[in-house]
Amino acid sequence: MSENVGRWLRDEIENAILSNEFAPGARLDEMVLANRFGVSRTPVREALMQLDAIGLIEIRPRRGAVVIDPGPHRIYEMFEVMAELEGLAGSLAARRLDEDSREAITVAHRRCELSAGAGDSDAYYYDNEEFHKAIYAASRSDFLEEQCAQLHRRLRPYRRLQLRVRNRLATSFSEHCGIVDAIFAGDGEEARRLLRGHVGIQGERYSDLVASMTTK
Repeated sequence: MSENVGRWLRDEIENAILSNEFAPGARLDEMVLANRFGVSRTPVREALMQLDAIGLIEIRPRRGAVVIDPGPHRIYEMFEVMAELEGLAGSLAARRLDEDSREAITVAHRRCELSAGAGDSDAYYYDNEEFHKAIYAASRSDFLEEQCAQLHRRLRPYRRLQLRVRNRLATSFSEHCGIVDAIFAGDGEEARRLLRGHVGIQGERYSDLVASMTTK
């Protein structure tokens, strides 16, 4: 089973959970999922373990995998913390940028431009993930990079979903352009401000995310 297929399987199960096809409290049977997606039980088990690690499901003794609902308030809190962590990473990246980090951010930024231009929200998500990882690495703080990566994984389903909101791809990439300019200019405070706004979900964007989570 290739990495791409494994990722596809995990994303499909995520999508079914977020669209409420698999509602909170539902038990996810490995064999049923394997038959539905035309795979063996092994990749299904691996996908469920990944979803358990980010808190979207819970693997319980004698019950197996059960869908859980973190609730909109919990998701909002996670985005709040993620925005602060990413803002700090951007600020440090602007102060500590070296040529290798500049190149990594540039390459990831160009890939985001291509996937955004193609209107492919799923491809853009993964290119966007590499863009943010490049900024974490550029901060040259191993601890901060670990914390950002961990929370990024927990928010993956919701970050993927909000990219499907109308016009969000173009807006997201436009925000990236400002972030890159600030980091490359060495303007830590502006990089912090832009990344906080880019990651934070407020007002209409949060309402759109919640609405998309409850629309079947």
